[in-house]
Amino acid sequence: MATIELLNNVDHLGVKILTERSLELGDNKMFCLSFPAEFRAAQAYYPVLFYKDGQSGQFMPVLLLGFQSGENLFLQQQGWQAGYVPLDILREPFTIGLQQGERVINIDTSHPRVNSASGEPLFLEFGGQTSYLQQVAAQLETLHHGITDAKVFTQQLLALELIESFVLDVTLNNGQQHSLHGFYTINEPRLAQLSGEQLLQLQQAGYLEAIYMMLASQAQFARLIGFKNQLLASN
Repeated sequence: MATIELLNNVDHLGVKILTERSLELGDNKMFCLSFPAEFRAAQAYYPVLFYKDGQSGQFMPVLLLGFQSGENLFLQQQGWQAGYVPLDILREPFTIGLQQGERVINIDTSHPRVNSASGEPLFLEFGGQTSYLQQVAAQLETLHHGITDAKVFTQQLLALELIESFVLDVTLNNGQQHSLHGFYTINEPRLAQLSGEQLLQLQQAGYLEAIYMMLASQAQFARLIGFKNQLLASN
């Protein structure tokens, strides 16, 4: 269970963060959150989809990392197998919180990346922030605005009936079959039916490019399938 604390230079002066990528350090995720401003970099490596939260019912853009729970096919012995690591992965074990209306940084002190022996320090000897913590703060700020924008993006697409469910059936080299359920993508026939005015509104909001980035990212399913075949062949 997470132990969330407000980050400060008294209680966390000696805290260090392990920054290498590994399953044991919390990177065993099937998918992670994303946002429109990240799509251009992400679509070159990851399928960009929508996921519907079972509790809130909200749709959010995500990057697919594997085909089953706890599977991250981008994480291999050689390290992370993509030229771009998503911000939602990089920011752990930190989150943004609110205190008296101001955004603050929270840390999950129970996260496996958190320790006092090795890794990146957060504070200088006399309490100032390290360059690593400053970088984390900038990433969290970008992610905060990005997730806020992702909600508006998703709401607009829902209003235009541009989100539809899909199922991906995969047959692997060893004959195993996987069926990916629970994700959503762009409804291309509906997109083609939009009026010029509707397309212009999406373009002016910066969302038309995001839509096409999502569609282009579907080519990355082949990358994931290739990683899965490599994994099975090595076992």
